[in-house]
Amino acid sequence: MKAIGARQYLPVSNPDCLIEFETPVPQPGPMDLLVRVEAIAVNPVDTKIRRLLGDEIQDPPRILGWDASGIVEAVGTDVRDFRDGDEVFYAGNLMRAGCNSEFQVVDSRLVAKKPSTWSHSDAAALPLVAITAWELLFERMGIDPGGVDREKEILIINGAGGVGSAVIPLAAAAGLRVVATASRPVTRAWCVKLGASEIISHHEELLPQSDALGISGYPFIANLHDTEAYWEATCDLLAPLGTLGLIVETKNPVHIGNPFRLKSPRIVWEYMGTRARLKTPDMNRQGEILKIIAGLCDSGKFPRISTRVFDRINTENLRAAHHAMESGTAHGKWVLQGWS
Repeated sequence: MKAIGARQYLPVSNPDCLIEFETPVPQPGPMDLLVRVEAIAVNPVDTKIRRLLGDEIQDPPRILGWDASGIVEAVGTDVRDFRDGDEVFYAGNLMRAGCNSEFQVVDSRLVAKKPSTWSHSDAAALPLVAITAWELLFERMGIDPGGVDREKEILIINGAGGVGSAVIPLAAAAGLRVVATASRPVTRAWCVKLGASEIISHHEELLPQSDALGISGYPFIANLHDTEAYWEATCDLLAPLGTLGLIVETKNPVHIGNPFRLKSPRIVWEYMGTRARLKTPDMNRQGEILKIIAGLCDSGKFPRISTRVFDRINTENLRAAHHAMESGTAHGKWVLQGWS
């Protein structure tokens, strides 16, 4: 089969940073599915793992990519919920070979049938960010998806990014007053389209902009961009007994004592890869979340979030998507569909 991978870390400007190669079709284990990949999406984590390869040569190359939609070709001996021919979508396991290949083996517990009314390219944009958003809001931050927290304010920093594009509609559907940060006209419009009530700029001080909206403190803040850069701002903006949700690891220590401590805050981390990486007893929860998301999609209650779709999965298009992730110039999700 064809696959695209990285032998070592090279800057995205180097044509050899991603290469196409031939490799055997993988065989599914007892709980696995073998999926023929129809469409993939690119996330910042793809570029981070490419960077972590360092100078050491990988042989065979490391296959990246953890957002896919495709068709089941074979099922493991212990799989009961899927059969050949099922159309599925998933984010997979960051510790296994990724989806930048014609066929991929993925644990069936991390998979759901794709939205029946959506194309593979639309579905491929969802899994990693939708799971991250659902786990962050409803499992880590404790927000009630049924509306118990209706009209409470949530600040979403980097609302137009991939994860923000999933957090905004889920938070809005839960009845929250969504304030998202965005700086460009296109990203501001995107956040409004997704369901944000108000937009403020992350290139300006957040506190006075929030004061202008009549918000003295947010019960919920989801910082989806830079934990360190906004640490003091989130401390100032978080309401007493509020919850701060984080997804971006810090490079340097941050001070977690006063004045944060004085507010008795709840500070939580969300990492989509935890369940698969550490093989938690509830690994199947991610498949369940995707099943919920698929239902929302088919009922028209969740928006399509891809903003660019390439008509071929190849190294040139994949490099362009990696460049967009690294430079922060993309909004929404970028998707590639079909093998040449």
